[in-house]
Amino acid sequence: MDINYIGWLPAVILPLATVFQLVKIIKSKSVEGVSAVSWLLFCIANAGLYIYTQKYLELQAILSMLLTAFLNLIIVLLLVQKKIKHKKGDD
Repeated sequence: MDINYIGWLPAVILPLATVFQLVKIIKSKSVEGVSAVSWLLFCIANAGLYIYTQKYLELQAILSMLLTAFLNLIIVLLLVQKKIKHKKGDD
């Protein structure tokens, strides 16, 4: 089996797993039990791994690391926004 095909596993699974969490947050309108720190660390780790691998133009790397880092950041921003609203009492 060509090793390049294996690279598609994280390119599909990592963003998809993140999208599932994102959809759950949006649909439930709740961030209960979701850690902003964990998702921020995932974001940093994915961006760092992208730089470390030096496969800047490879689609698998872009999808698995950069897209996932971007989606992680969206989750963090949603968490922060919802927690600020909750503190203000704007639920």
